Amino acid sequence: MKQLYLATVILFVLLFLSGCSSDLNRDKARKRTEKLFLKELAKDDVHNAFLQVYSPSQKIDWNFVGGQFQNGEAVTAVNPFYTASIGKTFTATAIAVLAEEGRLKLNDKIALFLPDSVMENLHVFEGKDYSNEITIAQLLQHTSGLPDYFEGETIDGSKNVMELLFANPEKFWNPNETVRFAKEKMQPLFVPDTNYNYTDTEYVLLGLIIEKLSEVSLHEFFRTHFFEPLGMKNSFMFLRSEPAAETARMAEVYAGETEVSSMKSLSADWAGGGLVSTAGDLNRFQQALFTGEIISEATLEEMQNWIPETRGMEYGYGLRKISFKKLFPVLPDLAVVGHSGITGSFMYYCPELDVFLAGTLNQTEQVKNSAVLMAKVLSFINDLGRIEKRN
Repeated sequence: MKQLYLATVILFVLLFLSGCSSDLNRDKARKRTEKLFLKELAKDDVHNAFLQVYSPSQKIDWNFVGGQFQNGEAVTAVNPFYTASIGKTFTATAIAVLAEEGRLKLNDKIALFLPDSVMENLHVFEGKDYSNEITIAQLLQHTSGLPDYFEGETIDGSKNVMELLFANPEKFWNPNETVRFAKEKMQPLFVPDTNYNYTDTEYVLLGLIIEKLSEVSLHEFFRTHFFEPLGMKNSFMFLRSEPAAETARMAEVYAGETEVSSMKSLSADWAGGGLVSTAGDLNRFQQALFTGEIISEATLEEMQNWIPETRGMEYGYGLRKISFKKLFPVLPDLAVVGHSGITGSFMYYCPELDVFLAGTLNQTEQVKNSAVLMAKVLSFINDLGRIEKRN
């Protein structure tokens, strides 16, 4: 009996010490992450930054925020931020919801849902009109060949919308206006489904399709299908809707030395990235997306129909996959799925470690560094797992 009692005590002590060791290792990884975050925040062109790392299975819930507004007011976790192209994942997921409801098929021609005023001369390439051949899937995956009204080259060398955003900051853009700009000022780049070219024009068209089929505005669709059901109380569409709960003002966004978040012309970014949110709300959304709360596992798998985008990156339907080691050989051999934004924003899930990351550096000059930040944080967590396995 004494021997059994002694063995039980020893086992209990070992389990207790193992738990303490895990907590200590986890705290060490958190501190390393905080140090890395503060290093990014200390850069001259980074005025504010946000990072939330979340994993229920790994007992991780780290939230880092810092910086200040131009008036000296401190930025805190209650300040939402402009998510930029992360909004593409929301738009693509909205399309997936409509597909599961039977209102469309991903291989449907977009001409079934869009008016003649939009479709006319939408895609005329080398003298042939391909407008009626474009599918929803091609819009989702950037393979339609349509030009990008935001950053593409104009026919006459005049300013694109990105340049006009700075030239006329008080202008409010509506979706049809941006499509018309692409049709009149730009040329398609290739025959549909023969190449890849990232373009916001496609996602504006997707937004118009969502509004047509749902008979509500895009921001209302997001509210009723995502924000309210998932408790995303601090998320809304920039200049177009309000959050469900009282929310602090949006953190300032910078393009180099220029603060852009006060510009009405940022309204040009709509279904392709006009979302404002918090890191907590974004992680709630992607957790729901990857665990079957929003769409089925089969539909999510279909959204991950990858094609090459650039080195280390592949693109699906409103989702991007980053393989860090292919991106930079010195980075860990891990991959994440989600989306990035031109403002240094990110919302990604690492399946291998079951870790969700969301945040931003709120600086267009820091897009590459935001990816490196994610990779290093995941390497800390990966190291944590190896240590615990050895113990």
